[in-house]
Amino acid sequence: MATQEPKPGAKSRREQTRKKNKKRFWKIGARDAGRKPGQHPGLVVGPPPKAPEDFSRNWKALQELLKQKSQTPEKPQMDSKKQPKITQQNRKEASAKSKRDEKSRERTDHGANGGIVPSGPLPCKTPPVPPTKAGRAKDQKGAKKRLNGDVPWQPGDVKRKKQKTKETSVALAPAAPTEDDIWFDDVDPVDIEAAIGPEAAQIAKKRLGQSGNRVSLVKEQAFGGLTRALAMDCEMVGVGPNGEESIAARVSIVNQFGKCLYDKYVKPTQPVTDYRTAVSGIRPEHLGQGEKLEVVQKEVADMLKGRILVGHALHNDLKVLFLDHPKKQIRDTQKYKPFKTQVKSGRPSLKLLAEKILGIQMQQAEHCSIQDAQAAMRLYIMVKKEWESTAQDRRPQAIALHDQDA
Repeated sequence: MATQEPKPGAKSRREQTRKKNKKRFWKIGARDAGRKPGQHPGLVVGPPPKAPEDFSRNWKALQELLKQKSQTPEKPQMDSKKQPKITQQNRKEASAKSKRDEKSRERTDHGANGGIVPSGPLPCKTPPVPPTKAGRAKDQKGAKKRLNGDVPWQPGDVKRKKQKTKETSVALAPAAPTEDDIWFDDVDPVDIEAAIGPEAAQIAKKRLGQSGNRVSLVKEQAFGGLTRALAMDCEMVGVGPNGEESIAARVSIVNQFGKCLYDKYVKPTQPVTDYRTAVSGIRPEHLGQGEKLEVVQKEVADMLKGRILVGHALHNDLKVLFLDHPKKQIRDTQKYKPFKTQVKSGRPSLKLLAEKILGIQMQQAEHCSIQDAQAAMRLYIMVKKEWESTAQDRRPQAIALHDQDA
């Protein structure tokens, strides 16, 4: 079969068209190379329009929108300091959700593996420790610190903290004891004060009939000389076969303000058989430095002359000093009837009177004649007006009886 040869005219036509296409390709490439990137090939680059009518519709709409925005007042942006606390809750919820997703993913992975444990060393997992109060407080404190980085401090938090502290302090403060709580009446108020507190001791003193306030026996910023009333007390030692007879061993005198004016030991006129140290506080060395009885008698008599003599069971003190004093000028706290009625005793001791009326514990061990004289004076000063008024009323009766006898 014979092949047809191409005509010579057709071949030359094909070559011409190929050359034309080639020239057109290079022209287009050169033109594209001179154009700016992003520019449309059909667009003609020229200067921007200046007249408003030359702008496109879109540009005009944009200008109108910008004008409207500039005329409307801008809304104040929320300060980061005043962000709501909802963000904290959202973060907490998001963190909790992510943890739940991780746990569910682990379970699915474990199920996909068919429960087969991978080879190699396993990571050491410590058993979970139960959270303690301290740990919870620590976590809460840490969480608060982390949150404080985003949400700053607010004044209301401090008020809430103060309220909480007040509530806890009120809850922890023990309630004051009542009279029903102090039902026992055979315990010393001093012991109750040491064990329970001063409020309980006050209740116990009221039950026992004692004064609630403690009384000072001495006025520090007061006159330190002789006053119209003086209080005296003596300490004695025993002489004789069994030490039953008493002699003066110490004499103390105070003024009406409790200031000590006289305090001397007395040399014994007889051999001492019982010093009674547990009560009197007298020891042999005290009497070795003592004054003679005659000197003490004269000095005491001169001080007491024309003055009111106060004391407790004064007949015993005057007896050992061999002294006498006008009865109308003696104020004996053991014989004052209102004191007897108050403490419910026919012959009350000075210790009992001081404890019940003055609220003072005294004569716990060795006695002190200065303190005894001060306590007697303090009792007298407390009821001085009433006592002196009854003494004044008694004098006219005594004078009338004396005139009738005459």
